Amino acid sequence: MEAPANAPGVKVLVIDDSNTIRRSAEIFLKQGGYQVLLAEDGFDALSKVNDHEPDLIFCDILMPRLDGYQTCAIIKRNVKFKNVPVIMLSSKDGLFDKARGRMVGSQDYLTKPFTKDQLLQAVEQHRRAA
Repeated sequence: MEAPANAPGVKVLVIDDSNTIRRSAEIFLKQGGYQVLLAEDGFDALSKVNDHEPDLIFCDILMPRLDGYQTCAIIKRNVKFKNVPVIMLSSKDGLFDKARGRMVGSQDYLTKPFTKDQLLQAVEQHRRAA
């Protein structure tokens, strides 16, 4: 059964190789009333995207094996998921990183460490746009 767009039941996938970042995001998002899926790298994320069809994705840029840009590009190439908002996460607040993220299809960019308010605000903004 599908939950209405403005109700809890919105699924958010957080992809980050840092356990600390995944846990913080999970706590913040659950406090915001969202369902949370966690992945520790791009390969793990791709199977979760396919199995759980998240409504929004936070994706770290620097990860082993498959980086955030590659992961985002693969997700966006899939017709089924091309409209799912992807927000890049990075500890660098660089112009180049933001531009490269946009080139692979990300909607936004959040600098780590993020606050609960920044994270929930990003979800609200992109969930409405989706």
